[in-house]
Amino acid sequence: MRVLLALLLVFTSECLCLSDTIEKEGLGMEKRDLLSEEEGRLLLKIARETIKQRLFAERAQIPSEIPATLRQKKGTFVTITIGGHLRGCIGHILPVEDLIDGVKENAINAAFRDPRFPPLSREEFDKIQIEVSVLTTPKRLEYKGPKDLLEKLRPNIDGVIIKKGTHQATFLPQVWEQLPQKEEFLSHLCMKAGLSPDEWKKGTLEVETYQVQAFHEK
Repeated sequence: MRVLLALLLVFTSECLCLSDTIEKEGLGMEKRDLLSEEEGRLLLKIARETIKQRLFAERAQIPSEIPATLRQKKGTFVTITIGGHLRGCIGHILPVEDLIDGVKENAINAAFRDPRFPPLSREEFDKIQIEVSVLTTPKRLEYKGPKDLLEKLRPNIDGVIIKKGTHQATFLPQVWEQLPQKEEFLSHLCMKAGLSPDEWKKGTLEVETYQVQAFHEK
């Protein structure tokens, strides 16, 4: 079953122009898993064209020939900001579909179905900046108590998923920029999952980690 998880972030960077792509290092990822900058640009173009098509009923300008690397199944998130402030972010953690289809679906979800925001308007379209995050498959993190958990987490490298019963939540690695202290990171993640902020200290959470390669417009 697909799980759509909205990423809660507060962006404070200044508004950037939309001409180029910045590729964030895929820290912690195997070299064979990394996409090229050209492939990242294509994913961004697909996300933007998909949103444009929905807003203006125009045919999306997407190349007919897609590299085989973008047909592999991977988890994806699409994040939309305006003026440095979050405007929508939704994605699939698990590799339930290929990169192209995942980016298309999550571009629509982030623009029009994030429950925290009204649907994106035509007037906002030229103001948005888009980020596409490509995820590795999550792996279970074995740990023995809260101290061991803190030692094993890698800030700015690991995205983290926590689960307990019906509660679960994730933070992408980018969230470490906003919450650099491990204790604070875990407390906020617990609250996002609907748990007490100290739940991670009990050592009863199921924890998984993954890594991300992110591409964003500037």
